Amino acid sequence: LIHHYSFMMQVLCRYQHIWNIDLRFRPAFLGGIMQQTGNKPPAMLPKRAEYLLKDIKRMAKYYQVPVKISGDDFQRIFRASSLAAMRFITAIDMTKPEYLEPLSREFWIRFWSQHEDISQPANILTVAQQAGLSSELSQKVLEMISSPTVKDRLKETTDEAIKYGAFGMPAVVAHYNGEPHLFFGSDRLELLGSVIGE
Repeated sequence: LIHHYSFMMQVLCRYQHIWNIDLRFRPAFLGGIMQQTGNKPPAMLPKRAEYLLKDIKRMAKYYQVPVKISGDDFQRIFRASSLAAMRFITAIDMTKPEYLEPLSREFWIRFWSQHEDISQPANILTVAQQAGLSSELSQKVLEMISSPTVKDRLKETTDEAIKYGAFGMPAVVAHYNGEPHLFFGSDRLELLGSVIGE
């Protein structure tokens, strides 16, 4: 599983025990994927942005996930950088992976529901503490995000996502019967279930 946390990830967290799947988060940098594949944000097309706005609200209601979004938020999203947050998540993956799921979930809620700037160190520390990390651990991990080791690991998982065929996020790779299956988007849960026999 390679993610920017999404509706799909929220639902997979709920389904992991029902389906008995080994759910693994692999932090990747969306900006790097978009650049290397020549992709562009879908909301750059005005009619698609209009549709996405309605669709996100429908999905939030359907999946019971607290997302609040307006047309003005797309510009905020375009301008926002998730690189520091993804490096922080990567550093957690390398040191205390048990915090990966709650941390990813908290970053997602802060960005999409509370509209916080998750690129700022103070906000990153707040998110980390809300996810259950101690102040000491949060500060230590924050100091790691500028290290070559963390930067290289994030680049590796981003490159790995592209090798699997990812061109955007969310991207889910299901390893089933020795074969990887890539799914893109938050509306592919039924197809994923079909492939793995659930």
